[in-house]
Amino acid sequence: MGMRNWLDSVEPLFMKGGKYEKYYAVYEMVDTLLYSPKTVTRFAPHARAHLDLKRTMTYVVLATIPCVLFGLYNTGYQANLALAELGQESAGGWRGWILDSVGIGYNPQNPLACFLHGFLYFLPIYVVTLAAGGLCEVAFAVIRGHEVNEGFFVSSILYVLILPASTPLWQVALGIIFGVVIGKEIFGGTGKNILNPALTGRAFLYFAYPAQMSGDAVWVPVDGYTGATSLSVAADQGHGALSTIDLTWWDAFIGFMQGSLGETSALACLIGGLFLIYTRIANWRLIAGCLLGTAAMSTVFNLIGSDTNPLFAMPWYWHLVIGGYAFGLVYMVTEPVSAAMTNQGRWWYGALIGVMCVLIRVVNPAFPEGMMLAILFGNVFAPLIDYFVTSANIRRRRRRHA
Repeated sequence: MGMRNWLDSVEPLFMKGGKYEKYYAVYEMVDTLLYSPKTVTRFAPHARAHLDLKRTMTYVVLATIPCVLFGLYNTGYQANLALAELGQESAGGWRGWILDSVGIGYNPQNPLACFLHGFLYFLPIYVVTLAAGGLCEVAFAVIRGHEVNEGFFVSSILYVLILPASTPLWQVALGIIFGVVIGKEIFGGTGKNILNPALTGRAFLYFAYPAQMSGDAVWVPVDGYTGATSLSVAADQGHGALSTIDLTWWDAFIGFMQGSLGETSALACLIGGLFLIYTRIANWRLIAGCLLGTAAMSTVFNLIGSDTNPLFAMPWYWHLVIGGYAFGLVYMVTEPVSAAMTNQGRWWYGALIGVMCVLIRVVNPAFPEGMMLAILFGNVFAPLIDYFVTSANIRRRRRRHA
């Protein structure tokens, strides 16, 4: 018996009046994960489009593949470099046992060694994220009697890619639970949340456990190794000092630097962003508005200047390639549910995030990375932006027809 026939045979058990009626959400999740749904609308209005929610979410996940692949390589590369610098011949623990058993070594110039080492950090974090967050999604679906939404797969991969590779697994679970429950489910689930769930979980971990989410010892998952990120170096000594850690603008653009699992490469983000714009999943106005806001605010600081704060002198094009700016721009700013809905509002929404990101980075001495807080700030104001835009449109129409 094929899988399709078996699913059809057990379906009555999960339908209304069936033995497992309250677990219909679980059955529907498995069914639609394996096959396209066969349901059709029966009453007007009928919306016809080539995109359904599942395909939309699939496109976003596909767009993250460049960041995932480069993140695997860069995480292993940075770890292997650190091991070589410390003079250690093995990573230790279960990862060291696997790598030593395979005999692939820890040569940072060996791409396969870097990929495998990075994969061994990525995999447990992703599995824990899927397990903890997925259980929350299923629990809320069962309790509310609605379907398990595919949106969690997007939130899960984005959440993993913005975490340091050294994040303890229990904190990984706690963060995604907070992001799913507080960032989405209390508002009613996918499509009703005002905050980006992945960023909500990441922000919770940052403020609850700052020692594991910031500093010089968390970005490279090797015990005893410390190394400053590009943003912290620029904040302390100015962007000109990035040459002291052998970081050029092109290196930063490609992503060969310390940072979270999948957000260091602006090039990988650019590839994913072009795919999202081409498939019309992402609205280009959000990206353009954010870029304009970033360039404008950084130019203002450049003109003002400062004798005590070197970040005042950092040009706008450096902001684009260091920290999590590029990743946030492509995958978080463009998130359609929590962003502004009107075309004019999208320009203002993106510009607000760009301005706030630079403002937080430059002026706030305690938080060198401003993209996460800027996006959450923009999420809160998105409905207000749309309200003013629609109100202005209504007033213009009234004047025309008066």
